[in-house]
Amino acid sequence: MQKIHTDKAPAAIGPYSQGIAWKGLHFFSGQIALDPNSGDMVQSSLEAEVAQVLDNVEALLKACGLDWHRVLKVSIFLTDMRDFPKVNAWYAERLGDHLPARETVEVSALPKGARVEVSVVAAAD
Repeated sequence: MQKIHTDKAPAAIGPYSQGIAWKGLHFFSGQIALDPNSGDMVQSSLEAEVAQVLDNVEALLKACGLDWHRVLKVSIFLTDMRDFPKVNAWYAERLGDHLPARETVEVSALPKGARVEVSVVAAAD
């Protein structure tokens, strides 16, 4: 088992790793819209927040030599399911024709007042 870390994604804000690799699988912790350089939340708009979240996920993937096409499973957490159509459209733009397994659920709250959190599982082979 190998711990995954990159300075291109936000540092963990609790007792967990950015990700763990094991036997070709990569399990990445949930990403919120923390700017990895400043540590501040990007919340100027829902679109900017989603873009930062997906940028953070991409930074973790790239740190392992992976991209969205290696993602097997995505979990999206929203604090308001009414945001689903917009988030879904921006997600679809980013992933293109790659359609990993996914669930999207509404939660009562997320860390740091985030409206969106995304976690992924990817495979190296």
